[in-house]
Amino acid sequence: MSDDQRVLHVGIDLGTSRSSIAASNKERHVVQSYVGWPADMVARKVLKKTVLVGDEALENRPMLDLHRPLEEGLIKTGSTRDEEAVGELLLHLLRLAGAEKGNGSPPVRAVVGVPAKALRVNKQSLRDAVAPLVDSVMIVSEPFAVAYGLDALLHAMIIDVGAGTADYCVMRGRIPTEEDQRTLTTAGDWVDEQLAGLIQEAYPEADFTIHMVREWKERYSFVGESKDRIKVSAPVDGRPTELDITDQMRAACEALLPPMIETMVDLLSRVDPDYQDRVRNNVILSGGTALIKGLGARLQSELGEIGGGRVKVVKDPIFVGADGGLSIARDASDEEWEKLVRS
Repeated sequence: MSDDQRVLHVGIDLGTSRSSIAASNKERHVVQSYVGWPADMVARKVLKKTVLVGDEALENRPMLDLHRPLEEGLIKTGSTRDEEAVGELLLHLLRLAGAEKGNGSPPVRAVVGVPAKALRVNKQSLRDAVAPLVDSVMIVSEPFAVAYGLDALLHAMIIDVGAGTADYCVMRGRIPTEEDQRTLTTAGDWVDEQLAGLIQEAYPEADFTIHMVREWKERYSFVGESKDRIKVSAPVDGRPTELDITDQMRAACEALLPPMIETMVDLLSRVDPDYQDRVRNNVILSGGTALIKGLGARLQSELGEIGGGRVKVVKDPIFVGADGGLSIARDASDEEWEKLVRS
């Protein structure tokens, strides 16, 4: 019997905005990281469900006590409802992948990614949320999981920019240490907040939600120059009105650049001088926010100031973290698994 037959391995990328799972039974799924409970008896009668997850929760949000339980890549603190929501989100992912514990599947070993500099207490909170749902759980840093999935394990820098955090990791052919990694909270959600403020300032009478802003950003975001003007529709005094948000989009997205460039250059300066050139030419940009048009090219241009380099943008970042987690789960020996589980 092969290892994958006697143990079901899964990798989970539990993201602030979207969460994905990849399993050794070839199941792969992604959901929006929203969980909601019917707000009252009318909502329960209309929805005919006790809990909704993902797109279904987001679409029915007026009827729900809606939670987006992950903040800056970690479980929100101070709310038992958010902790419960994380459990529901994880259970939903595992069910989609046919990896629900005690449901006829083999023992489940799960690898879950967290931000690179997550505090130990937050790792423990996540471990506590996952542990009842699987047989064994390992917590690793998200950029390490990305690097492992891409086989970028030597002389590489991973920049994984999601909704809640931007995580950096230099790979030196071994498991990265804390000194090899950084986490910034200026990421996708931060851009959404900047963009919403700029649009409100330019169009004070416009009525829009953060969900609308997030959708505009995901569709139109860019740095540098844009060939076309960005025009969206939002109500003004109840009437759909066209808004030109080109300048606001550029300003919000480019506000990401200074902290990103500073962190990238600082980490590169800490690489052994013998290997800095190799790392500069093997920078990998991943995560949903990394898909901002022109972002990879701008970072590569900045490397020209310190000797040049190459930035590769992962074209489909949705499953790269989950696939990396799955690879780690499969490849780790029992001894290595036990060591990483305890860390």
